[in-house]
Amino acid sequence: MTSAVAAEGLRKRYGGGTTALDGFDLHAPAGGVYGLLGPNGAGKTTAVRALATLLTFDAGRAEVAGADVRRQPEVVRDRIALTGQYAAVDEILSGRQNLVLFGRLQHLGARDAQRRADELLEQFGLTEAKGRSAAEYSGGMRRRLDLAASMIRRPAVLFLDEPTTGLDPRSRNQVWDAVRALVAGGTTVLLTTQYLDEADQLAARIAVVDAGRVVAEGTPAQLKATIGADRLELVVEDAARLADAATVVAGLTGTTPDVDADQRRLRVPVTDRVGSLVATVRALQDAGIPVADAGLHRPTLDEVFLHLTGAAR
Repeated sequence: MTSAVAAEGLRKRYGGGTTALDGFDLHAPAGGVYGLLGPNGAGKTTAVRALATLLTFDAGRAEVAGADVRRQPEVVRDRIALTGQYAAVDEILSGRQNLVLFGRLQHLGARDAQRRADELLEQFGLTEAKGRSAAEYSGGMRRRLDLAASMIRRPAVLFLDEPTTGLDPRSRNQVWDAVRALVAGGTTVLLTTQYLDEADQLAARIAVVDAGRVVAEGTPAQLKATIGADRLELVVEDAARLADAATVVAGLTGTTPDVDADQRRLRVPVTDRVGSLVATVRALQDAGIPVADAGLHRPTLDEVFLHLTGAAR
């Protein structure tokens, strides 16, 4: 195994016959963000806990940061950090005091802990708030402080479990920037998230997990391509001309479009995005069919997720 995080055939069964992992395979390359997506109960959290040595798996093999998870758990723990869904900071202490405390708990000397705390406060944009108690921090600031605490020892691999749950859009963007900074510093991030746009923004590669195993893997673009081509969407002004518009579109694209009569909308897959849009609108205008709206639609990770996990059923 040469990946930063690798698993082969992991199996985990809980009491009562519940199978959490059922042949889970994963290979996350070093130096980027690797996303884990899946519905609730798919096995994401169990996989992260097993890889982070927080629980044992029944079968299979795993390596994290070059160490065997089963045979060398203490080495794995020395090379990783884990940040859960909720910020694990002391609200009574100031931001700087929190980081110094984490440094001392990780066996840094007093001066080294203070120096490292100041470095991280600067890196995560918290210097101006370093003297305020964590209770006064916004949700985004707490998450950034939590991420900073995870980086006290500069881990090779950081496990991030739904880092922006409950945050507003501005705070989410701040956390995203902090994650990108971690990756720029050489840390590999394994990210689980319930926000598909978050995975799309951050992850270079994504694994879709369902029923305890990885059912698809690739870059966001590769995963989107699995559910079909880009689509041209048109809305005609006059519902009475919808059938005529469908005939024109079919003649141009060679494909019968999907018709939504209630919305006066046509959808058809295309390969030449801009060329198809321009040619189709022009042809409809030449046919005397006014177009109220026209646009191109690319598949989203939401659609990939629903398609692969059957969550739409």
